Amino acid sequence: MTTSWTARTRDQIAARIARDIPEGWYVNLGIGVPTLVANHVPAGIEVVFHAENGILGIGPVATPETLDPWLINAGKQHVTLNRGGSYFHHADSFAMIRGRHLDLCVLGAYEVAMGGDIANWARSDSDFAPAVGGAMDLAVGARRVWVAMEHVTKTGAPRLVEYCSYPLTAQRSVDRVYTDLAVLDVLPHGFRVVDMVDGLSLAELQGRTAAPLELAV
Repeated sequence: MTTSWTARTRDQIAARIARDIPEGWYVNLGIGVPTLVANHVPAGIEVVFHAENGILGIGPVATPETLDPWLINAGKQHVTLNRGGSYFHHADSFAMIRGRHLDLCVLGAYEVAMGGDIANWARSDSDFAPAVGGAMDLAVGARRVWVAMEHVTKTGAPRLVEYCSYPLTAQRSVDRVYTDLAVLDVLPHGFRVVDMVDGLSLAELQGRTAAPLELAV
């Protein structure tokens, strides 16, 4: 029997993440898909977004009409500032991170292992953001870490694994993973599936995952 399913787009992954963020949380958004999350917070819900280069209160990505050439996030994207937002020194920003004042950090990753290990170092000199950036501080400083990523590589290799093959950014730090196929909680012995895209079976998802899966009750 064949099934029919469609993977989530990057924007749909971001929207799925935004749906799960409780009102009032302070949240850092990493480079890539995470930066899209600020565009999808439901109307009337206040979430305070943080960027490690020194911004608190980030609004949606700037449009040509709202663009301020001096206001960028850590990914060098032009952003907006919500009412009550502020700018501050880079060192103060990392004091917030290391002092565990952030409720959540949303990061991109190359691999996530069962148990919560994360690997998201840049892999070459040509990458947009070389080395590891602020991820190593965020992965251990934020109270919770969620990862936004594609479920497999361009060649079909699993990115949810038993053990990371890339150098680790942090150990045992990831709580939840949002991919283009599913939402999964991280367990010491594998991953618990919270939801999947319509039409995708657990067997098909397991075939794309290099660690044990179980369904949430």
